[in-house]
Order: sequence, then C-alpha cells, then structure tokens
Amino acid sequence: MDKAMMKAQILQAHRFRHATRKYREEPISHDDMAFILEVGRLSPSSVGLEPWRFVVLSDEAIKDKISEVAWGAKKQLATASHFVLIIARKDVQYDSEYFYNHFKARQPDEDKLKRMLEIYKEFQTEHIEVVGNERALFDWSSKQTYIALANMMTAAAQIGIDSCPIEGFDYRKVNQILAEAGIIDSEKEGISVMVSFGYRYYEPKTEKVRQPIEEVVTWH
Repeated sequence: MDKAMMKAQILQAHRFRHATRKYREEPISHDDMAFILEVGRLSPSSVGLEPWRFVVLSDEAIKDKISEVAWGAKKQLATASHFVLIIARKDVQYDSEYFYNHFKARQPDEDKLKRMLEIYKEFQTEHIEVVGNERALFDWSSKQTYIALANMMTAAAQIGIDSCPIEGFDYRKVNQILAEAGIIDSEKEGISVMVSFGYRYYEPKTEKVRQPIEEVVTWH
C-alpha cells in the first residue's frame, strides 16, 4: 500500500468514528477485540511507565451497579458488545515500588538504574511538580491512559468498529463499586475513563463538525 492510500484510509477512519451511544446486537469477534486491546497495550506513555490496566467488563451485576451512577454510560452499558474500564495507577512516584520494579525489569544494572531514577526524581519534582501530591500523580497517570484510549478507538474505527469514550459518571462511587468487587486495589489505582465498543445501531444524523484547520493549527 502506498503512502497516499494509507493516509486516505486513516483519515476515513477518523471521519467514520463518532461517539456511539447505542449499539446493535452484533458481537465483536474475539480476534478483533484482542487486536484493539493489543493496540492499547502497545501505546506510548510518559517515561514508558505504562500506568494502566484495561478491564473488559462482562459481569452484568457490576454493570448494573455502575449504570446507576454513570449517567453517561447507560445506553452503552446495556448495548455495547464490549465495555472496557481503563484503570490508572496512583503509585507512580519515582520512589514507589511499582516505579522501581517497572524499570528494574528493563535495566538490571543497578548503577544505571540508580542514575535513571535520579533523572526521573528531578523530572517529577522540578519539571512536572507532582511529588507528594496523590491527586497530581493520579492525574499524570490518567493523562497517559488517554493516549491508549485514543489509539484503541482509532484502531477500532480502522476495522469498522464503533466506540464511545465515557467520563459521565460518579468517580468516587465507581471506584467504590470496583474496589468492593475486587477489580481494583483502591490504594494503588482508580478508574480513569470508560470506553464502549460495538456496531452502531443507527447512522449519525449530521456529518462530523470540527473547527477549521486554520483555527487550531499555527506554524511558527
């Protein structure tokens, strides 16, 4: 495939994608869903930390509980082929066990690892100023999960599968539901965002509307 054709296909996937609220009763194949999740797993993250988990939720009782506190997900929870909870880590400070173990697996040389951790200490302390602030650390993790979220939705669109990112829910209550169900360790992680996948029940009534390119891009 030449570059022009590839670019046309990618742009067509973005034009095809829309926030699908209601899906028809057609399951996504296991292979296709595994492909979408693999794209999420391969996504980039700040300092390569991968501060995420993807929970494919099929338990109907838990779905019902979430639906009660997720005003933006009721139709998707009821009709989507697959519903994914994207979990972000809280324990991502440079001196945490997770941080150390994550990079130890990639850099077994202790001296090099120590120097690497000193660089990340400065990065977190001086540059992005998140050290000692649990909410700031979690928000930093959550920003990374949105990279994976976008990549999964784009990959899905490229193979004709619809999706919808979801923030319309009570975060505190959803975290409580997930903790009680043993899905998350609330000391170390929390819900970042949700996303549904499936096949649209109806076509959008209007074409995609975006600001003109001149309004959003400048060259200096």
